[in-house]
Amino acid sequence: MTEPAPRDTAEIDADARALASTVRIRILRLCLDEALTNREIAERLDRNPATVLHHVRTLVDRGFLAAQPARRGTRGSREVPYRATGKSWRTPGGPGMGRVLIDAFLEEVALVDPQDIVATRLGLRLDAAGYEELATRVGAVFDDFAQRPPTPDGTPYSIFWALHEDVSRQTPPRKAAMGSIDAALSDG
Repeated sequence: MTEPAPRDTAEIDADARALASTVRIRILRLCLDEALTNREIAERLDRNPATVLHHVRTLVDRGFLAAQPARRGTRGSREVPYRATGKSWRTPGGPGMGRVLIDAFLEEVALVDPQDIVATRLGLRLDAAGYEELATRVGAVFDDFAQRPPTPDGTPYSIFWALHEDVSRQTPPRKAAMGSIDAALSDG
């Protein structure tokens, strides 16, 4: 895979702002495998179509979604479906992007039967070289799967992986920058 051409700071910031919304992250996920109209996206997210259209337009303007050929809707109206371009996979996030991804993940996983969730949590103690090796190897696995073409009749899955310093295991313990998880989740 070729690396994208360097972009200026303003473009990177605009892309980061476009991705700084759980709704937009979820829209990209919905439009990953199939092109969906604004109405279809709004129905799947249980949101107002006008609000969703604002988010769709932002994603189109930044190149994260691409309009597909228009089609006729159920009542004969002209509908434009949108498909994710894959640009978000290589776009660096700005400050707080990790929190947006976590919140989008929590919204999505809340819709799933807990028995259908495969989850792993692992505590490690690594030096800088071990940390770099882990991040690089996991990143390579994600890159490999991201570049594979989707299986047309396959089951859609989502992956969420986070690597973070476990501040609660520090000696002496440090306070997390955002406070406790319970406090952070109850603010929303």
